[in-house]
Amino acid sequence: MARLSGMTGFARASGQLAQWTFTWELKSVNGKGLEVRFRTPPGYDALEQAARERAKATFSRGNIQASLTLSRDQSDGAIAIDTARLEGLIAASRDYVARGEVSAPSFDGLLAIKGVLRSEEDASDDDAEALHGAILVCFDEALAALHAVRREEGAALSGILTTVLDEIVAFREQAANLAATRPDMIRDKFRAKLQDFLDGDIPEDRLAQEAALLAVKADIREELDRLTAHIDSARDLLAQGSPVGRKLDFLSQEFNREVNTLCSKSGDSELTRIGLALKAAVDQFREQIQNVE
Repeated sequence: MARLSGMTGFARASGQLAQWTFTWELKSVNGKGLEVRFRTPPGYDALEQAARERAKATFSRGNIQASLTLSRDQSDGAIAIDTARLEGLIAASRDYVARGEVSAPSFDGLLAIKGVLRSEEDASDDDAEALHGAILVCFDEALAALHAVRREEGAALSGILTTVLDEIVAFREQAANLAATRPDMIRDKFRAKLQDFLDGDIPEDRLAQEAALLAVKADIREELDRLTAHIDSARDLLAQGSPVGRKLDFLSQEFNREVNTLCSKSGDSELTRIGLALKAAVDQFREQIQNVE
């Protein structure tokens, strides 16, 4: 059986390659669509597109914040100066210094320029590609962990939504039982009101005609039938599993429309009570499905 997924959760995955250690942290909250935002160290922006495609293949909804931390063990690495780069920078600065446009660069200032001071173990292009691949594999692991967490939330939501639907069914049955007795109730109320204003007996044909008109206006059978259809649709969607959050959201609006109409047709306190209970259950249903992917 297919399962629902929620949209909130947190997951972490770590990996290591040579002297590099890296960790992904993923945080997910509700969202109408799928939005993935990244926070990566400088120089690793190129990973974002590939990681975003992986996220889209896993999730359809939710706002996800993905953070990458990266560290390197340089305890055994020797430090070297790129003399060619250093001499090139000194030569390039001479004309500017001669014209008095800048002061002569300091040695420590030149060493601070990126690429001048480097570790002898700096990665080659092949090594960098391998590192990027390992980081993406780690990202896949974090996605899988987040997916599992969201499935756990979905399982809880499925139980809650099923319970709420059962409550809606029970209230719908109460309203249906009451509706079956409404024509007689309407007739009696109409008779009593007319007797307050008229003396003598009321012609039965006139009473039946007026009561029938009132009964048609107060008839809630169509609303009850549509509620039954919506309940069946909701159960089918829950059985399908995610992604059905948007469809459930639309269906909850249809639930709400029928319940509002039922309440507006209520002419007695008991049906009003049932209608308000239905409305509370529908509101709970709609609140919970905001968490469904």
